[in-house]
Amino acid sequence: MILACQNISKSFGTDEIIKNASFHIEDNEKAAIVGINGAGKSTLLKIIMNELIPDEGTVTLAKGKTIGYLAQHQDMDSKQTIYEEVLSVKKNVIEMEQRLRDMEEAMNHCLPDQMEKLLGDYNRLNHEFELLDGYTYKSEVTGILKGLGFGEDDFSKSMEELSGGQKTRVALGKLLVTKPDVILLDEPTNHLDMNSIAWLETYLLNYKGAVVIVSHDRYFLDRVVTKVIEVFQHKVSVYLGNYSDYAVKRKQAREAQLRQYYNQQREIRHQEEVITKLKSFNREKSIKRAESREKMLDKIERLEKPTEENTDIHITLEPNIVSGNDVLKISGLAKQFDGNYLFSDIGFEIKRGERVALIGDNGTGKTTILKMINGLLEPDAGEIKLGTNVHIGYYDQEHHVLHMEKNLFEEISDDYPYLDNTQIRNVLAAFLFTGDDVFKRISDLSGGERGRVSLAKLMLSEANFLILDEPTNHLDITSKEILESALNQYTGTVFFVSHDRYFINQTATRILDLTGGTIVNYIGNYDYYLEKREEQTALHVKNETVVKAAAKDNSNKLDWEQQKKEQAKIRKQENAIKKIEEQIETCENQIAEIDESLSDPAIATNSAKLNELSAERDVKQKELDELYEKWEELSAALEV
Repeated sequence: MILACQNISKSFGTDEIIKNASFHIEDNEKAAIVGINGAGKSTLLKIIMNELIPDEGTVTLAKGKTIGYLAQHQDMDSKQTIYEEVLSVKKNVIEMEQRLRDMEEAMNHCLPDQMEKLLGDYNRLNHEFELLDGYTYKSEVTGILKGLGFGEDDFSKSMEELSGGQKTRVALGKLLVTKPDVILLDEPTNHLDMNSIAWLETYLLNYKGAVVIVSHDRYFLDRVVTKVIEVFQHKVSVYLGNYSDYAVKRKQAREAQLRQYYNQQREIRHQEEVITKLKSFNREKSIKRAESREKMLDKIERLEKPTEENTDIHITLEPNIVSGNDVLKISGLAKQFDGNYLFSDIGFEIKRGERVALIGDNGTGKTTILKMINGLLEPDAGEIKLGTNVHIGYYDQEHHVLHMEKNLFEEISDDYPYLDNTQIRNVLAAFLFTGDDVFKRISDLSGGERGRVSLAKLMLSEANFLILDEPTNHLDITSKEILESALNQYTGTVFFVSHDRYFINQTATRILDLTGGTIVNYIGNYDYYLEKREEQTALHVKNETVVKAAAKDNSNKLDWEQQKKEQAKIRKQENAIKKIEEQIETCENQIAEIDESLSDPAIATNSAKLNELSAERDVKQKELDELYEKWEELSAALEV
């Protein structure tokens, strides 16, 4: 055991945050701390780091072990470059390296009687230098910075010119280079693109130390952690497994707790009825028995009714007007900023009822495309065409649809004047704004609270085409699940940008990957995209070569429609193969059952039954052979 928390309690005034929390972390263990926003996850990390003093309880770090912490927000006041800032944590190694160089220089000029001592000191220092990976620290720093999404041309950027998100990435880089025995990470994926998140997953999985992560990124947690520590209604519970295992076990635990509560309530009511009945007899013996039961009842530790937080959010997104089948058509789209091309000549279509995710690395132009569709940016070239009766509802990262000077009530009432006071309060209550919360100014809200207001406005709009830019940012896991459910039931059309892979997996029916200045289409969810990405990227690169060669010959290039048809054809073939595999399994089971019957001694003497079963087996064997042939044909066609 490398870290232990025993009976931790913390309150701020009368607001109880954590009560009697106990858990431990083993050497090299990867664990997550989960819970809704405000549950006390970050508070727990700060208590472990001794940045907050608990009201009760103790935190114990194993003797001689080191611990490092990445907070959500970084206030890094430095004039150094990115590379210098990360390299600064290797100060002791750099100083050691300089001492070695100085000793090498001294050995070139020292007297013979000084050489032996100098050489001994040099060898001891060099051994220590090697143990600290002194000969690889520069390549290690470079590798970590590149893994976190910084290109070599970024290394020389001053820390002063970085955004908050970039500073957080630098802070993460410094922490990883430091290599403490225990790493505490508070929302480490918030400012990373998908490639960087995938890199961090691999890094942490192979990290020779313990890792404790606070994150709402369920896909990330599924990949990395083997233990989940849940903070729920001030208490801490520990579940073994990844996030998906935790979700199943949590549901089972809640159901068990609810059963225990109702069983106890039934028992209490039964005892109260018996006590009332005994008292009604009005005899000394009966009254004593009633009093005895009352004492027993008073000693029972009453269970609180288990409740799920946020279960009162019910988002209903439903268009009032049905759009035409063709919702959006983009062709020849191009955009550059200061001579740097984001993309050129891209095109795609979206049909009614689709839920399409636009993914790609940071800086490829995903948000730019959404802004151009919404008329907030002009394309340099190309056409954006909306279909018949298409009404857009736009949810942007910066919440520009909100008015900072208004309060929540005014924000809704001014845009939807036909709603009365009760209706407005009911809408805001559905998004957890109750009582005097409705009079808070938009400018005073947190990012997550503004996100909920934007979603409330989206719910009230008559939009049938929702365009969402990072809708899950600042939402806790429960809120994400509620939004996923709402979008999956929505009968309109959804086009969204997100780096939340779990959210994409749950909601997307199609994925557009903005890569290399063009669009690659995947008809499926995120798991399907991962499965086919390498194959489709290779196909795309090959097709690009064909396009360039074909352009010289003035022949037709592979366009968007062809790409889409090819994807649909592949998916159709895969479904056909899957169906045949199911038929093969059924047929094999039927033949096995016949063989079992044929070996039955009771049937062995019945020639008529034997002939019937043999004939049936021949038919099934022929059917199986045909299925095998068909499977081979389809598999061969898919490989072409």
